[in-house]
Amino acid sequence: MADKKVIFIAFAIEDERQRDFLKGQSLLTSSPFEYVDMSVKQAYDSDWKAKVRTRIKRSNGVIVLVSKNSLTSTGQKWEIQCAKEEGKKILGIWAYSDDRTDLIGVNTKTWTWDNIKNFINSL
Repeated sequence: MADKKVIFIAFAIEDERQRDFLKGQSLLTSSPFEYVDMSVKQAYDSDWKAKVRTRIKRSNGVIVLVSKNSLTSTGQKWEIQCAKEEGKKILGIWAYSDDRTDLIGVNTKTWTWDNIKNFINSL
């Protein structure tokens, strides 16, 4: 197993369950990768942006869970912009099989082990 990668998960709060699925999948012993989830579990008070930026800076890369909810999630949009400002590699993963929302500036792929593994291995 390669070194653990630190991955920030950017998601709309409405897609929190999908984030939990992604985290749960990574804990399975048959998982082709390991990562440390640095995503914010809840919105912080006034200084949440500073805390998120610190976590993104400490991350090797960012996975964006993309759904129709992403279009109106100001927090997720800010996290993506922050990741770009910090020069982090970003992978968009469609959160649902029946939702192919296009987020401008985010290369989004289907949620498969290979897509996630290849991204993490590229970090």
